[in-house]
Amino acid sequence: EERPVGTVQLITSQPENQPHRADVAKLLVHQNVRRQGIAQALMSELERIARRERKTVLVLDTATGSGAEQFYAGCGLEKVGEIPRYALMPDGKMTATSLFYKFLP
Repeated sequence: EERPVGTVQLITSQPENQPHRADVAKLLVHQNVRRQGIAQALMSELERIARRERKTVLVLDTATGSGAEQFYAGCGLEKVGEIPRYALMPDGKMTATSLFYKFLP
């Protein structure tokens, strides 16, 4: 039986003055299949689609201090800063978010 094990969103709808930009959102991989290259495969496909759609810069944010920060850096995204007290964690505590970008060839 085949079941989805991961997902990612490429948000291409942007303001009129930013048609070259896309946002990366909700990269999720089921905990039972993590560390098998699925997230990397999802990001590679996302970048392929972004290029096809003529997007030249990807932007995303993720919780500061999370494992996702290292993952995105490993995918070639550059961290440009943090916003403190940006979002609520499931336990109700506020957390910072880290901002990343990547230029696509």
